[in-house]
Amino acid sequence: MSVNYNMPVLFLAHGSPLNAILDNEFTRSLKRLRGRLPRPRAILVVSAHWLTSGTYVTGNKKPRTIHDFYGFPRELYEIDYPCPGAPAVAEMIIKTVKSPDIEISEEWGLDHASWLVLKHLYPEADIPVLELSLDAGKPPRYHYELGKELEPLRQEGVLIIGSGNIVHNLSLANFERMDATPYSWAFEFDTQVREHLVNRNHQALVDYNLMGRAATLSIPTTEHYLPLLYAAAAQDPNDETVFTYEGIQNGSISMRCIFFG
Repeated sequence: MSVNYNMPVLFLAHGSPLNAILDNEFTRSLKRLRGRLPRPRAILVVSAHWLTSGTYVTGNKKPRTIHDFYGFPRELYEIDYPCPGAPAVAEMIIKTVKSPDIEISEEWGLDHASWLVLKHLYPEADIPVLELSLDAGKPPRYHYELGKELEPLRQEGVLIIGSGNIVHNLSLANFERMDATPYSWAFEFDTQVREHLVNRNHQALVDYNLMGRAATLSIPTTEHYLPLLYAAAAQDPNDETVFTYEGIQNGSISMRCIFFG
């Protein structure tokens, strides 16, 4: 089933699970973004919260809602995002990607990197969704190249979403105040990444470790940064880059969201 337009590609921050139930500037930006998106055939989320050895895509007909956090209000654990899965799209991904080998898994579902943002974008939960895992043992270049392999899915009506955070340092986060003043290094690195995206300097994004102390503090572990590489790599040369939200929560979590299309 082909369509005659390219779906956009998104990189969406998700931050604290509380963003699933809060009404703030970030969540309102997701609701506004809904209005500029065409209706996809399916949604593929590259999740910061599904780390594996090897690369997997969910093949469940009805993916379960995973509450992969603890210590939050009961209301969060009662959230269900009952969307259908997309087994046929999972098979299409395996045929589309030439390298590396991708396997189908039915052991996972939708973690909060997916349902937190989708709850605001598509509250009806009526569009099929599947997740792609992050191979935790592979370097950034691997993830960027895999993102390139996923680009043809856009022509098949698949909305690709990388869900993570450009800056994600929980050890230095101010959990008492979501509106805490951002650390200077968090603002610096977030701004550097913005400039590289505008200039399409993807090599610098892959080699983020060369960007100094701000990068080291902003990315103590890579899982929340890597989804950005997938989204950037899946760009078309004619895509416009639009920052649909800019801001930092808890002092050390960038909530920057990006529309490529």
